[in-house]
Amino acid sequence: MIDKIIPFDVKRIFYIYDVASERGKHGHKRNRSALFCVKGTCRVKVNNAGDITTFDLDSPEKILVLEPEEYRTMFDFSQDAVLMVLASEHFDPDDYIDEPPL
Repeated sequence: MIDKIIPFDVKRIFYIYDVASERGKHGHKRNRSALFCVKGTCRVKVNNAGDITTFDLDSPEKILVLEPEEYRTMFDFSQDAVLMVLASEHFDPDDYIDEPPL
């Protein structure tokens, strides 16, 4: 079912777990991402050109698709949280945007 939801070809998959505070704090120039908690919960703050929205990922059925340039911060991880990230691009440090939009 997930292959019908993700609007891009997946080139990279990774998990984020055992998080004590925040993760992310970046955007991308080209990469699109799909995030969902396979276990536990977390919250994601998305800054889209200054428009800030917070999403609760509290079910594996909730998938958040992030477009390039959407600056994201993942936070408020439950102790057992495992966040899966599907990415449209292979890892490239030059693809990162480190400053949030105004």
